[in-house]
Amino acid sequence: MNIFEKLNQNIAQKITSAVATMWCAYLFAAIALISLPTAIRSGDTIVIVSWIAQTFLQLVLLSVIMVGQSVQSKSVERKIDETHFASLAEFELAKEAQTVAHQELKELRQISQEMHSLVRDLEKRVSKG
Repeated sequence: MNIFEKLNQNIAQKITSAVATMWCAYLFAAIALISLPTAIRSGDTIVIVSWIAQTFLQLVLLSVIMVGQSVQSKSVERKIDETHFASLAEFELAKEAQTVAHQELKELRQISQEMHSLVRDLEKRVSKG
């Protein structure tokens, strides 16, 4: 990535961060309201509808939608983090259970060997006696 691409990305990041705020939505609403009296004085329904749709809604909703997306994104990120931490905790529990199971299996093998040894000793005694 060259210096111009980095610069463009940094500028885009800063602009996006600034526009994706409710303060920017308020500023855009104020800017849009400046032309409202002229639209109303025209008396033309199309001019008034155009002002609402093209001026007010586009300016204000741009920031509001970006704020909403940011809130939703943070919510999803939080859920992903919670799921990740829960998965890690379950993995640790599974590792502990596996360690305990291996230890128990080792002990069972030892008990089994001891029992086989006792049975052989008993068989030897029974066959001698």
